[in-house]
Amino acid sequence: MKIGKVPESVLKRSILKQIHTKREEVVLGAAVGEDCAAVALAEDEVFVLSTDPITGTSVDVGRLAVQITLNDLASAGAEPVGVMLSALLPPDVTEGDIKALMGQVETACSRANVQVMGGHTEVTAVVNQPVITVTGVGKVKKGALVTTAGVKPGMDIVVTKWIGLEGTSILAKEKEKELLGHFSAEFVRGAKKFDEMISVLPEASVAVRCGVGAMHDVTEGGIFGALWEMAESSGVGLEIELKKIPVKQETVEVCEFFGVNPYGLIGSGSMLMASFDGNGLVMELKKAGIAAAVVGKATGGNDRVLLNEGERRFLEPPKVDELYRVLQKA
Repeated sequence: MKIGKVPESVLKRSILKQIHTKREEVVLGAAVGEDCAAVALAEDEVFVLSTDPITGTSVDVGRLAVQITLNDLASAGAEPVGVMLSALLPPDVTEGDIKALMGQVETACSRANVQVMGGHTEVTAVVNQPVITVTGVGKVKKGALVTTAGVKPGMDIVVTKWIGLEGTSILAKEKEKELLGHFSAEFVRGAKKFDEMISVLPEASVAVRCGVGAMHDVTEGGIFGALWEMAESSGVGLEIELKKIPVKQETVEVCEFFGVNPYGLIGSGSMLMASFDGNGLVMELKKAGIAAAVVGKATGGNDRVLLNEGERRFLEPPKVDELYRVLQKA
C-alpha cells in the first residue's frame, strides 16, 4: 500500500465494517473523519484509562494487543468499556492483512463486550511489522479503584494461574521450527495455546468481590519484575518462596531450551494480588475455576527477599525481558 493514511474505501470496508460490538456508554464512536470518541458515565463512576503497544511478536497481534490493555484495566478493578487503536503498518501490508488484523481485534472485543471506539491506521516505512497501540477505556465505581500501590505489610501475596504464559506462547509460535527439532509436535501445539489463558478479567472480578488490597498483571519483566514493581509502588518489603510460584512444565522446558529464566519472561495471563486473607482469596478463585497460590507475604521495610530451600537472595529491579533475549538472537 501507499504510505500514509489507509484509503477511505479500505477504512470503511476492512476496518469499520469489522466493528460489531457496541456499548450504550459510547455516544461517539469510530467513523470516517472522527478524531475523538465520547463515553457517558454515571455520576458515581470514574474513567480508568490504559495504553500499551505490542512489539514482541507479529503473530495474532490484534487480539493480543487488545487483551493486554483489557488486563491493565482489570488490574485496577475496572470494567472495560472500549478501546482506541493506533495501527502503524509496513508498506507491504495488504488489505487482506488489515481485514484479518481487525478480525482479531473484534474477536477479543466481542469476548469481553468491549467496543472499538476509534483510532488511526497508517502505512509507514518506519516499521517492518505491524505495530499496534491500544488505549483502553474502563469504568469503576467511586471508591472502588484498585491500585498496584495498595499493598500493606502483613498482606499475603497471591499469584493466579501460571507465570510465563504469554512468553511461552510467543516463543512457541515465533520459534516453532527450532522447538520442533527438540520437542514433539503435540508439546509445541500445547505451548502455542497458552495464549488462550491470557485474559485476567475473570480473576480480577473475583478478587474485587473479595476486597483485594492490590493487583498488578504480570507483563514485561515477568513475575520478578511484577513483584518488584508492586513492592516499589507500595513501599513495602517482600518475602517470596520461589518454589510456590506456579509455573507450567512447558514453560520450564521452553526456557531451558533457549537458556532463559522463566521468572523473567513476559507473563500476561497471571495476576499478582495482595490480600490480608490470601488463602480465602485462593479458595474463592478456585471456586471460579481459576488456579492460584499464596507465594509469600509483604513485610515492613524495603528488603525484597526470594527464599529457595534455605537460600536467601534479594529481588532486583526489572531487567530486559527474557523474550527479547531469544527473539534478538541472530
